[in-house]
Amino acid sequence: MSDKSSSNAYWAANLRIIGISLAVWFFCSFGLGIILRPALEGIKVGGADLGFWFAQNGSIYVFLVLIFVYAWRMNKLDLEHGVEE
Repeated sequence: MSDKSSSNAYWAANLRIIGISLAVWFFCSFGLGIILRPALEGIKVGGADLGFWFAQNGSIYVFLVLIFVYAWRMNKLDLEHGVEE
């Protein structure tokens, strides 16, 4: 595989990881916190409705988990393409 196609494959994989991460975060923050909030009203978490919890806290926790998942996946991708630090 040439250097140019290897570089393109690396960046395509990187953009795929970023896109999936953004989609998960969008679904958790906008989808569960705003759009599906009325459907989640009956479920209580820490004294608040689950939709409110996702809008206030859940999306932040999901974002923190996504940071660690992204770092783990990028380290794995770097090793696969030989660009590790």
